[in-house]
Amino acid sequence: MRGNCAMSGADWRSESAYHQVKQAEAADMAWEWLRRDAEYQKDFRSWLRSKHSGATDHFRRKWGLTFSG
Repeated sequence: MRGNCAMSGADWRSESAYHQVKQAEAADMAWEWLRRDAEYQKDFRSWLRSKHSGATDHFRRKWGLTFSG
């Protein structure tokens, strides 16, 4: 499922909105959980506004994220 289409966030209470969850990998489930976390959302908005060079490393370490590239 990774890279194709994300699970819908429109109606997270609807079982039919998550018909692809059986094909989800652990990273997909972790992302769906994390992106709904209010503290993560607040931190992410703060990170977006940040102009500090070390902010990305701090953000990645705090949330256990890795970015390949």
